[in-house]
Amino acid sequence: MENVNKYQAFPPINLPDRTWPNQVITKAPIWCSVDLRDGNQALEIPMNLSQKLNFFKHLVEMGFKTIEIGFPAASDTEFEFARHLIEHQLIPEDVTIQVLTQSRQHIIEKTFEALRGVKKAVVHLYNSTSTLQRDVVFRMDQKQCLDLAIFGAQLVKEIAEKDTFGSDFTFEYSPESFTGTEMDFAVKISDAVLNIWQPTSEHRAIINLPATVEMSTPNIYADQIEYFCRHTQFRDRIWVSLHAHNDRGTAVAATEMALMAGADRVEGTLFGNGERTGNCDLLTVGLNLFSQGVDPEIDFSKINEIIDVYEDSTRMNVPQRHPYAGKLVYTAFSGSHQDAINKGMARMKQGGGIWEVPYLPIDPMDVGRSYDPIIRINSQSGKGGVAYILEQHFGYQLPKQIQQAFSAVVTKVSDQRQSDLTPDDLHNLFLDTYVNRKQPIDLISYREEMLDDQIVQMSAHVMISGKEVEINGSGNGLLDAFCQALQTKISGKFEITAYHEHALERGTTSQAITYVIIQNGGHKTYIGAGISSSVSKSSLRAILSAVNQIDSIVS
Repeated sequence: MENVNKYQAFPPINLPDRTWPNQVITKAPIWCSVDLRDGNQALEIPMNLSQKLNFFKHLVEMGFKTIEIGFPAASDTEFEFARHLIEHQLIPEDVTIQVLTQSRQHIIEKTFEALRGVKKAVVHLYNSTSTLQRDVVFRMDQKQCLDLAIFGAQLVKEIAEKDTFGSDFTFEYSPESFTGTEMDFAVKISDAVLNIWQPTSEHRAIINLPATVEMSTPNIYADQIEYFCRHTQFRDRIWVSLHAHNDRGTAVAATEMALMAGADRVEGTLFGNGERTGNCDLLTVGLNLFSQGVDPEIDFSKINEIIDVYEDSTRMNVPQRHPYAGKLVYTAFSGSHQDAINKGMARMKQGGGIWEVPYLPIDPMDVGRSYDPIIRINSQSGKGGVAYILEQHFGYQLPKQIQQAFSAVVTKVSDQRQSDLTPDDLHNLFLDTYVNRKQPIDLISYREEMLDDQIVQMSAHVMISGKEVEINGSGNGLLDAFCQALQTKISGKFEITAYHEHALERGTTSQAITYVIIQNGGHKTYIGAGISSSVSKSSLRAILSAVNQIDSIVS
């Protein structure tokens, strides 16, 4: 590409003894949803009061204990939302609301005014610290930037100490654009703020280290977090929090690596909504933990409801390929994938507590999805997928040779239609191809008689090209006798080369299906199937369905 020389690589962190690559995440982080602030401010049409209330309620139901509700000084709607929650006592005892404020006097004062009478709240103070922001936007040196943070921290503490409502305030500080800040300065300014707040191990402050703009590969963010955790003087008195944006498309990976690097807390949004390419997606991080046997401590089991609330509130859509939540993420079209899933599901039916199904990292049922769309049939599908659909929906257990033959029929039909086939489409195609073949020969009735232990004699009434005739034959069983009788009225010879049957349902009223493969004198094979409550009748029908596919079988 042209103009590539306009850009330069992000410098790595000098951390040769980093420990995070060998760590494993074994517990859920402290979660903070910022959907109602960071997510809301990024919408073309911000949420109204009713939408924010509905979204807040759903976040509570999911189990979020800290919810950033807005930037109260930014607009009347944001301010009124905070007041509405507090005055109508809509905040559960175990939930803490969080509000954002710049390090500016009138904004801080307005923020505390919005929180008047709250029981618990996180006051989130920030100012930009990156070299780029200091140089281009604020024209500040490090000392001026440090003084601004200290001013805000002092004012926040002073106003909180004057509170007469008995509110429990937790303080949070973000060196905004942390990832573009010199690491030693990020530690220095954060520690200066903490030195004013004087947190304790029993009442910790929060230091939030945002990738306000994602500028590097995720491993560098993890190095930055480990560097901070090592060098701050207050590590045992703070929660180290993450707030990753997704400009490079790796916010989830950056967050996971940063948790391995020692962070305690994660801020983000459902489905990654937020400015530009969005925030870290909390649903993906949480279900990634779930897929590794770690309880995310947030309830994602009703994923369709979560999607509905999100889409109604934000007027945005969840993409079909979104991890865990997309409409198609548990669906396979490819034949090899379908075959592997079919075998994996069959293995799961045999028992065992560990989920092990190829191509499906979690059981769709665990997030409120069904197995119906796991396999969808189109021209890319194979015999495994076709077999899975017919067994799951209709109870057919196709022999492998029939699976192969029918999948070729399915591929041809799907190609012609230029669409996928529904289970009902597939079922009807199977019936038309192998079961409902009643021309030119159809069975009307039959009778059998045992002549001795080995010989069966039978007679049948069949319709041949619209004319009813009687046929008679004998053989070493009913099927053999029927074939011998049938061949007295048709041209050419055939023999049964494969036979399978099974019940379609359990119980006294169950039906049976029989599959047969016959071979004519030219060694060409034909497949037929028959369904009846009588195994004998289903077998005779299967033979006729196969015979009816032989060209010029009736002279």
